[in-house]
Amino acid sequence: MGLGTSKIIRTLPAEPEAALDYTTSEAGNPFVKGWYADPGSAIYDGLFWVYATPSRASEEQTHIDAFSSPDLINWTKHSNILTTANVAWATKALRAPTPISWNGKYYIYFTANDIQEDDIEVVGGIGVAVADKPEGPYIDAIGKPLIGDYHNGAQPTDPDIFIDNTDGKAYIYYGGQSHANVAMLNEDLISIGTFDDGATFKEITPESYVEGASMIKRNGIYYLMWLEGRRDGPDYCVSYAIADNPLGPFDRLAKILHQDSAVAKGTGHNSVIQVPGTDIWYILYHRQPLSETKENHRIIAYDRMYFNGDGTIQPITMLVKDNFADGHMLDWTTYGGEWSVEDQRLTVKNTGGGMAMLDTNFSDLVFDAIVATINGNGHPGLLFRVTELSAETHKYKGYKAAISPTGVITLGKADLGTFTDLAQTRMNMVIGEEYHVRVVAIGNEITVFVADMDTAKITFIDESFTTGANGVRVFNAAAKFGSVSVAKPPRS
Repeated sequence: MGLGTSKIIRTLPAEPEAALDYTTSEAGNPFVKGWYADPGSAIYDGLFWVYATPSRASEEQTHIDAFSSPDLINWTKHSNILTTANVAWATKALRAPTPISWNGKYYIYFTANDIQEDDIEVVGGIGVAVADKPEGPYIDAIGKPLIGDYHNGAQPTDPDIFIDNTDGKAYIYYGGQSHANVAMLNEDLISIGTFDDGATFKEITPESYVEGASMIKRNGIYYLMWLEGRRDGPDYCVSYAIADNPLGPFDRLAKILHQDSAVAKGTGHNSVIQVPGTDIWYILYHRQPLSETKENHRIIAYDRMYFNGDGTIQPITMLVKDNFADGHMLDWTTYGGEWSVEDQRLTVKNTGGGMAMLDTNFSDLVFDAIVATINGNGHPGLLFRVTELSAETHKYKGYKAAISPTGVITLGKADLGTFTDLAQTRMNMVIGEEYHVRVVAIGNEITVFVADMDTAKITFIDESFTTGANGVRVFNAAAKFGSVSVAKPPRS
């Protein structure tokens, strides 16, 4: 067919973007605003594209949105690129988009109506829509589902398209309710073909498979990824298998992405992006913030995906970073003060007291940030192991490591309005100048570094708080913060 390379490289930029060498979404996850799920991805004419399902109840899922970016940092939203108004047989549960381009056209494969095996009177399943531009509008290509029935016990849901660069053949991987299938696509990409043995749908279900099949190829190795577990359970995760051909067999190797009690829960339904001309790979997926209890409050995120020398995939580490390069503070909640992002800094006007918090829950940690006092004599600093916080009074329980323009470095703890200095020291500081502040907390030992990351300014033993949220705090000052990173200490 000559469709190009693998599913993840649809249309290559003119020049490789080797500079896009990130460890995670450096400007923060979620990387776009809103409740979304099921991110599918592509690269068209030098832009990265992500197509996502608004995370809502099935009856309210009547459209799909897209986001484009030249650098995986700054994203432009394209609303309603596909709606049920343009798919006559779809009424709800429009979800799980996966994109591809071919012969100057752009295609979206999707699921609609969430059909069940005994719904013999209900039309639904996997559809395909086509457009002249990546941002649509997309319209139904065939006027009916591409796959509208159960085959081999697989619910027709969660499609993924893969083009093999060995022979140009196109495959569709899909399946829910613990069964996965693969089928051939004909050259028109809107009809199902047959395999050499005459079969139409081949079952490839790996161990523990639930839904969300995804295929990539790297260095001649075929990688099948999928969802396991219950969406609302602790075992919800992405696992994978490898094979030497696109039909398997796919023997489960390991989990590669699962919830982290310090960062997020409900991690799943992935796609993958490779930066063209490089061996840099990112896994895109949906997840739920730790404090969210509504099942459809999900966000889309991405993290770096690394491979071992033998081709296996390393476990994905969900990192917490925000360099504010996108001009937003999407993953922050503020309490008091007037907060904004200016020149890649989280900035707060002079206030009697204010906080900006991340939805995290770290115990042992390495917490880095740039801190500067713009004006005033207060003590801006980093909050960690925060266990309680009052939205009304802005009082909290937890630790604070702060600096002041007079040169005072303070480690203290707060107990809902009562603040206790644990340790102080001094160094020369200048108002307006930025200082790198690092807190390392392992067990009951807390170490604070300022400017010099080799020599600690404060080391103190305290066991008042063992785990909690992270954020920044300002008191009687205007301040700015940047290059925020919270991570688990490296293993010794």
